[in-house]
Amino acid sequence: MSKYGVMVMGPAGAGKSTFCASLITHLQLNRRSAFYVNLDPAAESFEHTPDLDIKDLISLEDVMDEMKLGPNGGLIYCFEFLMENLDFLTEALDSLTEEYLIIFDMPGQIELYTHIPILPTLVKFLTTPGALDIRLCAAYLLEATFVVDRAKYFAGSLSAMSAMIMLEVPHINILSKMDLVKNQVRKKDLKKFITPDTSLLLDDPADLARRKAGEDTSDDQYADPQDKNAMMSGATFKRLNTAVAQLLETFSMVSYLKLDSTDEDSVSAILSYIDDCIQYHEAQEPRELKDEEFDESEE
Repeated sequence: MSKYGVMVMGPAGAGKSTFCASLITHLQLNRRSAFYVNLDPAAESFEHTPDLDIKDLISLEDVMDEMKLGPNGGLIYCFEFLMENLDFLTEALDSLTEEYLIIFDMPGQIELYTHIPILPTLVKFLTTPGALDIRLCAAYLLEATFVVDRAKYFAGSLSAMSAMIMLEVPHINILSKMDLVKNQVRKKDLKKFITPDTSLLLDDPADLARRKAGEDTSDDQYADPQDKNAMMSGATFKRLNTAVAQLLETFSMVSYLKLDSTDEDSVSAILSYIDDCIQYHEAQEPRELKDEEFDESEE
C-alpha cells in the first residue's frame, strides 16, 4: 500500500515551517490527515507539535557540544547518524495508511541539497517500493523578496534546479512570502519571475541604481577583493550572473508557483499541485454516504 508525502525544502528563512503549519491547518479544516515529521535538528518552536521529531534521535546542539563541530558540519553529522538509524523513520511511518499526507520539514542548509549525497539516499529509502513506498513530492521554497535582488534570485533558482536533479522525484518550486512583496513589485512585473529568464538581468534595479549614481561597473580587474560592493557590481559578477541565468534557461526546468501562507486559497492551490504530483486522488476509494447524508442529498 502506497503512502503519500511532501518534502518541504529551501534555504534558511524561506518560510518552510510556516508553510508546513499552514498546510497542516488547511488539511485539518478539510478533514484530511497529516503526519508531521521534523527533520531539522536545530528547530526549536513549532505551531503544530511534530508527530515525529529528529531531535528525539539526535539534536544539533548536542552534536556541536560533544563533537566540537560548527552548525553546517554538525547538521551533516546529524543526517549521517539518521542514515545509520533509519528504523527511527520506519517504525513511525510504516503503519500509516494512504489517508495521511506525510509532511517532512527539512533544514535550510543548502549543502544537503546540492553538495552531498545524503538526501538522495534518504529519498531513495523513503520511496523504494516494497519498503515504505512513499509517493513523494519535493517542494522547494524560495523567498519572494529575492526577486528584488536579481543575483539572489538566480542563485536561489540554481539551487532549486540542483535539488531537482539530485533528488529525482516529482518537484514543485514555490515563491513564498508573497505577502511581503505586494507593495514592492507590481503584479505585471512579478509574472516575469515565474520562469527564470536572462532578460531579467537587463533591468536589474541594483545595476540601474549604480549607473544612475555614476559608478563605473565596466571593469573590476583591479578592484580590491576585500571590497564586497566593488566585486559584486563589477563586470566579472555580471558575467557570473549571466552564465547562471543562461544555464537555467538552457535546462528550462525551473518555474515557480506563488504562495502566501496567510491566504488559505493560496495554500489550497499549492496543495492541489502536490496532490497532482503524488497522484493522491487517483488512489482514493469513493466515499460511501451515510444514511443521513444520503437523505439530505435526495431532498
